[in-house]
Amino acid sequence: MLTSEAILPDKPNDKRETTLSASIGRIHKTETVEGTVILRGEYANAAFMFINDQTLRMKLFFGETPDLRSTPAIVDDAAKSTIADVEEKEGHVVISSPALHAVVNPEKFSLRLFDTEGRLLLEEKEIAWDEKTKIRFAAAKTNESRIYGLGEKTGFLDKNGERYEMWNSDVYEPHVQDTDALYQSIPFMIHYEHGKPAYGLLLDNPGRTVFDMRTHEDRYTVSINSGELDLYFLGGPSIKDVVKRLTDVTGKTYMPPMWAIGYQQSRYSYMNQEEVLDIARTFRKKGIPCDVLYLDIHYMDEYRVFTWDSKRFPKPMEMMAELKELGFELVPIVDPGVKQDPKYPVYAEGVKNGYFCRKLEGDIFIGKVWPGLSAFPDFTDDAAAEWWGDQHRFYIKQGINGIWNDMNEPSVFNESKTMDLDVVHGNNGNPKTHEEWHNLYGFLMSKATFEGMKRGLSGERPFVLTRAGYAGIQRYATVWTGDNRSFWEHMALSIPMVLNLGMSGIAFAGPDVGGFSHHSSGELVARWTQMGAFFPFFRNHTMIDSRRQEPWTFGDQVEEICREYIGLRYRLMPYLYSLFYEAHKTGLPILRSMIMEYPDDRDAYNICDQFLFGSGILVAPIYRPGVQSRSVYLPEGIWYDYRTGERFEGGRSVLAAAPLDTMPLYVKAGAVIPEQALRQSTGEGSEQPARIRFYVGAGTTDVSPFAQYEDDGRTYAFEHGKYRLREWSSRESQEDGIRIACDYLHDGLDETQTAILIIGPITAKPVELISSGGVEVDTWIYDEENKLLQVNATIKHSFEIRIRL
Repeated sequence: MLTSEAILPDKPNDKRETTLSASIGRIHKTETVEGTVILRGEYANAAFMFINDQTLRMKLFFGETPDLRSTPAIVDDAAKSTIADVEEKEGHVVISSPALHAVVNPEKFSLRLFDTEGRLLLEEKEIAWDEKTKIRFAAAKTNESRIYGLGEKTGFLDKNGERYEMWNSDVYEPHVQDTDALYQSIPFMIHYEHGKPAYGLLLDNPGRTVFDMRTHEDRYTVSINSGELDLYFLGGPSIKDVVKRLTDVTGKTYMPPMWAIGYQQSRYSYMNQEEVLDIARTFRKKGIPCDVLYLDIHYMDEYRVFTWDSKRFPKPMEMMAELKELGFELVPIVDPGVKQDPKYPVYAEGVKNGYFCRKLEGDIFIGKVWPGLSAFPDFTDDAAAEWWGDQHRFYIKQGINGIWNDMNEPSVFNESKTMDLDVVHGNNGNPKTHEEWHNLYGFLMSKATFEGMKRGLSGERPFVLTRAGYAGIQRYATVWTGDNRSFWEHMALSIPMVLNLGMSGIAFAGPDVGGFSHHSSGELVARWTQMGAFFPFFRNHTMIDSRRQEPWTFGDQVEEICREYIGLRYRLMPYLYSLFYEAHKTGLPILRSMIMEYPDDRDAYNICDQFLFGSGILVAPIYRPGVQSRSVYLPEGIWYDYRTGERFEGGRSVLAAAPLDTMPLYVKAGAVIPEQALRQSTGEGSEQPARIRFYVGAGTTDVSPFAQYEDDGRTYAFEHGKYRLREWSSRESQEDGIRIACDYLHDGLDETQTAILIIGPITAKPVELISSGGVEVDTWIYDEENKLLQVNATIKHSFEIRIRL
C-alpha cells in the first residue's frame, strides 16, 4: 500500500517524457536488398519491408546492416518480405504495395502512410532518441481518435487519453484504472476515427515499453527503454480487418478441445484428493454442468513442480479414473520456479544440462518463489524448452490433458518482483538480457508447455492456461486476467479488458468469475456467472481463506441461477464452438465490442458495459448490486428479447427488466443460432436432435450466413478433413416469403443428422413448405401463440426450404 510519500513534490518522476535530441535526419541513399528497402540517413537508418500487401514493417537500425530477425511473437510466414515498388515522386521516396503507400520526405525524415484510395492512415510526428537504447516513435492523433487494443489493460474501452507500460508484472493488488502494467503485455494498438479507415500499430519489442496517448493532444508516443524499434503498420479499412491482419502476423488462436470451453471450477486450493472428488460428485448430483476442476499449488510435494504430495493425494491414478468416469478433466498448476535441491531430479537435470537462466559470468539465477530458493528454465533455448515440455509426460501418464501456467511473468519474491535484468538468455546463440526480453518469458513457457503436451498427447488437443504473455500468446494458451477481486467494480472492469484482449488477437480469454480474492456475495456470484457464461474462458476461482464460491454455496436461489446460466452455455455450445473455429481461422474475437460490428455508430465507440457474443447475440450484464433493470443500447436493426421474443427497433436504448434471475439478452434479426440439448459435460452424448433457430424479420436487409462448425471436439483429425462446415441463412421477401438455406462447405463427417428448425417470428400460419436438395421434412408445426414455425427434418446435405405465407 502506498502512503503520501509517493507524492512527495521533489521526488523524481521517471514517467515524465524526456527531451530526445537525435533523429534520422536527411536521407542520402535509398537501396533495395532482397525485397527490403533501406533508407540511409545522417544519424540512423530505416529498413522497410512489406510482409503482405496490407502490412508494412519498419525497423530502425544504427549499423551498416539491419538485423531483420523477429522475436518469437511473429509467425514464420510473416518474417518474410514481399516485393515493394520504390520510386521518387515529387521529391519524396514512395514505397508501395498494391494496398499501401509509404511516403518518406528525404530532406528531413518523415513518414506518412496512405491506402490505395489516397486516404491518410498514419502521419509520423517523431522518431528520436537520446541514446540508442531509448527511442521514441510518435504519430498524429486528434480528439476524435479512438484507441483500442493494448491487450490486458484497466480502464474503459477507448484508450485515448491514457498511458500504459508494457512490463509483465505480478500485481496482486490493486487492479484499478491507474495500474498501468499487469500480467500481459501486448504492444499493439488500433487507431480509428469516424468516417476514416482504421489502422493498427504493433511494436515487436519485449522489453519495457510505453504507449502514451495522454501527454500530447496532437500525437501518441511509443517509447522503448532497451532493444530495437521494430514496428508493423497494419492497414484496414475496418477494425475487423486490422485484427485479422494482426493475427496474420502474430498467429491465430489455437483450436482448443471442446472441454476447455465448458464451465470450470477452481480454488486456491482444493486441498486433498477426497475434496476434489467430493466437488466433482456434487456437481453431478446437483445437475450443474461442469467440465474442468483445477489443482493449485497444494497438490505438490513442497511446491516442487511435477510431483504429488503423497499425503494429500495418495492415489492420483484412482482419483483421475473416477473424475474421467464422471466426465471431468483435471488441470494442475505448473510454475516456472524449480526448487533448488540437489536431490530433486528436475533441478539436478536442469543444472547438469545447462537448462536454467544464468548471469553472464555463468552463475545460475536463483530467486525465491513458492518452493523457496529456485532456478528458472531458460525457455529461449530450444533444448531447454523441449526438456521442459517433455516433463509434462508426468501428468499425461495419469490422464491429465491441460496445464495451468502461473507466476510466469516471471514473478520472484524480491525487491524488483522479477528476474534480475542482467540475466542473459541464451536464445539459441543470439543472447538477450532479461531486460530486453522480459515480456517474452511467459509466452515462451506456455509455448514449451503447449508443444510438450501436444507431443505427449498422441493426437489429442492440449489446453494451456497462462497468466503472463506477449503478442502471439493466442497460438499456445488461453489467458485469464489474473488476481482480481470479488468487487462489483472488477466485474465491470473485466468487460472492456476482455474486449480489448480480443481486439489484440487474443480471442480465448476471461476473468476469474466471482473474483479471486476478498469475499464474494451470492448476488455477485449470480450476476458474474450470468455474464461469465458468455465469456470465452469461463472459470470460477477463489483464493485460500476467502469465502467459497461453488455454485451451491449461497443457497437455493443462487444455485438455481448458476445452474440455469451454466446450462445455457452448454445449450449454446454449437454456436460457441463455431465462434472458436472462426477465431482459429480468421483471428476475429468471440466476444466483440459494439464498435467492431457497428463502426459507423458514434454511440458505440466507448460502450464498456455490454458486448456482442459473436455478431448475433447482445449481452447486457448487471454489474451493480441491487439493480433490477438497466438501459441497454441496441444498434441499428431489429432485435428480439432472447427469452420473451419481444421485438425492438434498434438505434436506441431500451430499459430492460433484470430481476436477479435474469440478465438481458437480445438476438439480432437475421441471426442463426444452433443449439443442443442440455448436457452435464461437453463429452456427454445425447439422442435429442440439434435445434437451429432462425431469427427472421430483417426483411430485405443483407444478412450474413452463420457458419456452423463440427468435429470430434478432442483431436487434430479436423486438420485432415474430419469436420463439417455448414452455412445457415435466411432470406425474406414479399414475393417469395421466407427461404431457409443450408450450404455444406465441407462434410468430412458424412453422416445424416436429424434437426429441429425453429423459424420466427412468423405472424401468419404458413400455407406451404417447399423443400429441395438434401433434406427430408418429416413434420412441421406452427405455434400461433409464439409465432414460431417448427420443422422436424432429416438433413443429408445442402438444402433449401421455401416457406409460403
